Amino acid sequence: MIEKFLEGKGCLITGGASGFGRGVAYAFAERGADLVLVDINEELLNETSKNVEKETKQKVISIVCDVSEAKQVKKMTEQAFSELENIYVLFNNAGTEAAYGVDILKVGEKAWDLTMNVNLKGQWLIDKFVCRKMNRQKFEPLRGKIIHTTSIAGSVVDPLIPVYSISKIGVIALTQLVAKSLAPYITSNAIAPGFHVTGIYGNREDIMIQTMKDGNVKTPLNRIGNIQDVVNLMIFLASPRSNFITGHTFPIDGGTAEVGVPPNTLKSDI
Repeated sequence: MIEKFLEGKGCLITGGASGFGRGVAYAFAERGADLVLVDINEELLNETSKNVEKETKQKVISIVCDVSEAKQVKKMTEQAFSELENIYVLFNNAGTEAAYGVDILKVGEKAWDLTMNVNLKGQWLIDKFVCRKMNRQKFEPLRGKIIHTTSIAGSVVDPLIPVYSISKIGVIALTQLVAKSLAPYITSNAIAPGFHVTGIYGNREDIMIQTMKDGNVKTPLNRIGNIQDVVNLMIFLASPRSNFITGHTFPIDGGTAEVGVPPNTLKSDI
């Protein structure tokens, strides 16, 4: 039987239309949570929200938002708390990659700005506006939980995705800073997925395998990750079992130990 430890608690998931966000939405709703799903892709967001609500019988609110825009994030936050009254778990998950295979010294400014604005600034803005309200909640022993999505590229820097790596290093630092700022009332942790089959790679395992070959990636457990691998950890971090854990980043990477770049894989300026 599924433990309903999120019953009576709201959860907000950015990047909720697909990938990890979609998988976690189902898992949280199955455990009793009402949801706010946030994404920039309105069509896919509405489809996911309707399906989750239909299958789990929980309330699901969908809000279209560009997380890199402060005004939109502030408006989204007001609507989220108005619709659900409380947000106990924030899954700060929205992200993008705009400069694959480009040398860090040749990355275009637009690609830099897009990746950094969504991956780092966006997570900071979501934390900034959501946590102000979360910190006023009356839950015990914690008022809420924040879970960021970073990447193993934030600890094992990959020259094939240079700006992405820098942004994800920033998310690890953000996770630690928020943990210290909001202790002892709110926890802040991060998940660091490795190579997983998600929408970023067209949900195609062949593309993921080729990407790993391009980057000379070796995974000791000898398989590609899947969304359920991430969901399993997210369930733990959202549960009372993780209440004494904050400021940490948890890899979900199959033990990936080496990332290198073979010759002639980096492109010129974009």
